[in-house]
Amino acid sequence: MAGPTTAESGTRRTSPSGPPPRLFAARRRFRLPSRRTLVIAAVAAALLGGGTGWLLYGSSWLRAERVTVTGADVLTPDEVRKAAAVPLDTPLAAVDTDAIGRRLRDRLPRIAKVDVSRSWPHTISLDVTERKAEVIVEEGGKFREVDARGVRFSRVTERPKGVPLLEMEPDRSPSSRHFGPARLRREAVRVVTGLPAKVRTDTRSVRVRSYDSITLELSRSRTVAWGSDERGAAKAKALTALMKARPDAGHFDVSAPSAPAVSRS
Repeated sequence: MAGPTTAESGTRRTSPSGPPPRLFAARRRFRLPSRRTLVIAAVAAALLGGGTGWLLYGSSWLRAERVTVTGADVLTPDEVRKAAAVPLDTPLAAVDTDAIGRRLRDRLPRIAKVDVSRSWPHTISLDVTERKAEVIVEEGGKFREVDARGVRFSRVTERPKGVPLLEMEPDRSPSSRHFGPARLRREAVRVVTGLPAKVRTDTRSVRVRSYDSITLELSRSRTVAWGSDERGAAKAKALTALMKARPDAGHFDVSAPSAPAVSRS
């Protein structure tokens, strides 16, 4: 008796001999562009790049025609424009903004920093930040302004109102020889900028003998022995308390802020 025929023996499938139809469709979809198409694309890109270059550097549409100045206070906009020497009627893209910034800082020491930018289509913008005089030093009958970093930046014929006079009288101590005038000047400026507002307004001069011997001369013939720039916040607090407790005093000593002293003269 013959056994039953299995379903597998009658329905066996054979594998297709070629790639599936979907692979043919994918090949048709992602066929590489023809050589003609590539040439046309290359020509179009070249024309676009050349047109952009001509627009930026060769046309009269995007050229530097004016200069705007912001941030000037003591300086006038005309002074800034003249020192900047921006090459007008040249392609705006070709203007060397870094060179303009260097010229301004070299020719106008009052300028601490400047932001030079292009404002399309025709403008160069100059945003300047001026140095502020924190103290002044006397030089040959004139006055030199000194900023918060101790940089001497401008000479004026008249003493600016409300700016203390810095008197450098270094002694022969080792600290004076070690730090030098520039460092001592910076220390004095830091003392002034750290003073309480009322004391700073009343400060007429700052005398520097050494790193740890800085003295303030205030209005009404009052003096303050400050010492060095160290522990400035504590000294300012001690001075404020002393002045409030002894408004009639003529001399205040906060060189050691934990043990301040006061006297009539």
